[in-house]
Amino acid sequence: MDLRMVEYFLAVIDHGSVTKAAQALYIAQPSLSQAIRSLERQLGVQLFHRTGRQLVLTPDGEAFVGPARRILRDVERARSAAQDVRELGSGQLDIAALPTLAAHPLPELAGEFHRRHPGVVLNIIDPGGSTRVVDEVRRGRAELGLTKLLPRSTGPRGSSLLTRELDTQEIVLVLPPELAEQLPDPVPLSAVAGVPLVLEFTDSRTLVDDVLDTSTLTVAVESANRQAIWDLVAHGAGATFLPRDLAERELPGTVLRSTTPELRHSVGFVHRPGPLSPAAEAFLDVAGVSAASGPSAAAPAPPGTAPPGRRAPRTGG
Repeated sequence: MDLRMVEYFLAVIDHGSVTKAAQALYIAQPSLSQAIRSLERQLGVQLFHRTGRQLVLTPDGEAFVGPARRILRDVERARSAAQDVRELGSGQLDIAALPTLAAHPLPELAGEFHRRHPGVVLNIIDPGGSTRVVDEVRRGRAELGLTKLLPRSTGPRGSSLLTRELDTQEIVLVLPPELAEQLPDPVPLSAVAGVPLVLEFTDSRTLVDDVLDTSTLTVAVESANRQAIWDLVAHGAGATFLPRDLAERELPGTVLRSTTPELRHSVGFVHRPGPLSPAAEAFLDVAGVSAASGPSAAAPAPPGTAPPGRRAPRTGG
């Protein structure tokens, strides 16, 4: 049903005649009469009795007046709601994020976004790992994913996602002070073999498997609880690996040591090709990220990927 026909029908009622309705609508009277006849054919009922130049509502026409007004009101409400979302007055943005990135820098970005667009709700999804972040975005459950990125030269071909690089993070060994006294600065990766480690199943555990000789390691604690890992390190149970900026914020009483070779990874946003919602574009603007890179240039990193010639940890997963 053409909404203009419903509008014309109500205009005839409200203005009392086809002539006055046509003048108010700035259309020709024959065009208005034809639109009313077309509406009657679509509905399969006669809406007006025609007596000379006058139109009088039939019982079917009387019954249609209320629903017709509701139709136009609902359309106007839908139009206003869509415009509100377009202007970022309301709506929701779903972001899947690695837990370490959800701890930093996501809160800072979310805070600034909320100050600019308080009507938009941010739904932060914790999928539990970098590959799962990618899955959440690919399947449409999240519009943006905040995760680790592969270097430009090693991105897998045929990836269905685009990337926007945000930052490069150094991964450091986080130690209780008493353990740090026993190690040089920076710490050779070979020296980590003598350090009791506190590892997260999906995070620092996979780092160890990738960059160290697991047969020589001392694993003191393994846990799936990230906060428990941080508390254990803070209380001297062992060391772990974290991005430097996150460790500085969350574990102020510990000692941070770079490693040799240095461990780094790039982090950024991934999203599906095609136009993004206004909320997603506004969030990326808050983050100050560069234009999207094509899938052949970069892609979400599978666990344990590092720049060419260097193996890096799977932290943050």
